[in-house]
Amino acid sequence: MKIKYWIKAARLRTLPLSFSCILLSSSLVMINHIELSYKILFLALTTTLLLQIVSNFANDYGDAIKGADKNRTGEERMVQSGKISKFQMKVAIVILSIITLTVGLYLIFSVFHTDIYKISIFLVLGISSIIAAIKYTVGKYAYGYKAYGDLSVFIFFGMVGVIGSYYLFTKNFHWITIPGALFTGLMSCGVLNLNNMRDYENDLINNKNTLVVKMGIHKSKKYHFLLLFLSISSLLTIILFSQNYYYIISMFPLIFVIRHLIHLNKYQDMKLLDSQLKVIAISCFGCSFISLIIGLLVN
Repeated sequence: MKIKYWIKAARLRTLPLSFSCILLSSSLVMINHIELSYKILFLALTTTLLLQIVSNFANDYGDAIKGADKNRTGEERMVQSGKISKFQMKVAIVILSIITLTVGLYLIFSVFHTDIYKISIFLVLGISSIIAAIKYTVGKYAYGYKAYGDLSVFIFFGMVGVIGSYYLFTKNFHWITIPGALFTGLMSCGVLNLNNMRDYENDLINNKNTLVVKMGIHKSKKYHFLLLFLSISSLLTIILFSQNYYYIISMFPLIFVIRHLIHLNKYQDMKLLDSQLKVIAISCFGCSFISLIIGLLVN
């Protein structure tokens, strides 16, 4: 079996977005003048990377089982195309889930040591994240087919990703993580919404009831604008709180997001939205990464 098929199934272009919540959380640690643990940063990024690949494998497998990939636009799916068998993908999901949980446990024990109460809480969060990644498209009650995908993405790419990782870094909560969670969470929802607008016709035919299918394209575009507007406003809140205007540089990638919003209504053919997915994903990653670099340089 060719390794390139597994690389395609991992959908590398989705990975920068998954890193964004950890990178932004790290920058918030720096903004609050707290020393950043590079060990925790590395372990958190590794866990997030593995979790995203589990999600992508499960998505490939689940959509193929339900026949939702037959006429879709965008990247070729490996199980649907027959390049990876259903059995092979199922085994890969199980093995990678175990590896993800193992790395996550090492991260949790590295932070909390013998604090059983906090270890238990984060263990539940970790297991829930793995289950959520798989159940998005897999199983009879796959929530991605019942319009709950946006909520799940906001929770795990926003609330858990930013607030949870900030707690791992500092063992404390801080209100600034709320706009942080809104920034990455809503940006991630924007990417999902674009993806679902692109796949609208195919999802409608295959009874994949995404939020876009329920709302229709016109309302989905308004929803998309609201998501990104609130996300940009959240990042601006963080910059104003920092009282260090070097952080304004971190907003530079949002130029491409604003340009995307200006031209959104010009996309009458939803298939053309595929090229815009990376615009939002890389912009979110860029803002988070630049914010962290600034924090490292000025603290």
